[in-house]
Amino acid sequence: MRKYLYPVLITLVSIGFYFWEKQLDRDHYEGLKNETNSYMDFNYFPTGAKGELVEHAYYDLMYSEKHEQPIWVAYELKKEHLSDNDFKRPYFEIDPLVKTQAASWKNYKKSGYDRGHYCPAGDRRFSKKAYDETFLTSNISPQLHDFNAGIWNKLEQKIRYWVRKDKQLFIVTGPIFKNAKKAIGSENVTVPTHFFKAILKYGKGTPKSIAFIMPHQRGLKDLKKHIVSIDELEKVIGYDLFSFLNDDLEHKLEKEKNTWMWRF
Repeated sequence: MRKYLYPVLITLVSIGFYFWEKQLDRDHYEGLKNETNSYMDFNYFPTGAKGELVEHAYYDLMYSEKHEQPIWVAYELKKEHLSDNDFKRPYFEIDPLVKTQAASWKNYKKSGYDRGHYCPAGDRRFSKKAYDETFLTSNISPQLHDFNAGIWNKLEQKIRYWVRKDKQLFIVTGPIFKNAKKAIGSENVTVPTHFFKAILKYGKGTPKSIAFIMPHQRGLKDLKKHIVSIDELEKVIGYDLFSFLNDDLEHKLEKEKNTWMWRF
């Protein structure tokens, strides 16, 4: 009997440490969210998508258990957020605030795909806490390296260029799963067929918007070829991106496809 007792005790202790560690992680990110007291003073979330809403300190998302990644990630980018801080890149962590449990980073090992960020780490260099928060697995998706390091990175850099003049942008970004057939890892993380970004200048100055739908493939170069209106994007994804705007302004902005209002 005694020979079975020790393995059972070791197993119980290991399980106890696992759940204790998970609770510490949850407490850490809940505490970070409360510490910042939410950086937004109004509800800017997209509406109409189905999934689990997860609110973080420096970005928010809706998580899809079916696809094991976010449906959308939304955040505000201000000029003062931009920084050259060179923080040490942390390890990816499973997001403890996703109640259905976010997919593990292990799904990406030897998959042939990068862990592509939605809220870029480069947009959150103003503090170590904000930077590290972008390395949660609820903020990533499988991306081909050429796509992630190429046109996707080019668009992220362009948005930082825009915010230096526009001072405040709202960004919603996410995957499109149109006829998606590929998945990676033991948890079957869906490989998106397309990715999108929608950008809204709202606040001081003239409001404006722009959106992009990009096929998930190698060799893409020209950002302008992938510009769409917000209306066109919403027809593809099936939900409303900027419903916090008053109706007249929302209808006006979402029909826009004016590249001249943005500096390329």
